[in-house]
Amino acid sequence: MVIAASKTPELSSQPAAAAALRAFFRIAQAWQLNAEESATLLGVPRSTMFRWKNNPPAPLPRDVLERLSLVFGIYKALQVLLPVPELADAWPRKPNDAPPFGGHPALKFMLSGMTSDLYVVRSYLDAQRGGWT
Repeated sequence: MVIAASKTPELSSQPAAAAALRAFFRIAQAWQLNAEESATLLGVPRSTMFRWKNNPPAPLPRDVLERLSLVFGIYKALQVLLPVPELADAWPRKPNDAPPFGGHPALKFMLSGMTSDLYVVRSYLDAQRGGWT
């Protein structure tokens, strides 16, 4: 029996890093993030973020991959929960009375700089998608 090699690029490849960062910057644009906010979500200095826009590293650091995964999951959950793109893209900046946010926008929580806060937002949205029943 012969097992075919996977045709999916390794996460550590240059094309995969470039694609992941392109997707992130499209989300950042949709959410109307400024450079400082984008860099904070990536967990890197602004200068690094600007350098990566033109020349993505391969491989991306593990913590950046984790942050990208969380941001992609948050974005996807919003698209499912709020199928009108304008509503989904506005959600991160809207005040939210849900317990994790305390009346503040989720984006404020996400911009704490801590990966664990991205996990909280992702988990909250995943719970909203799946319900607690």
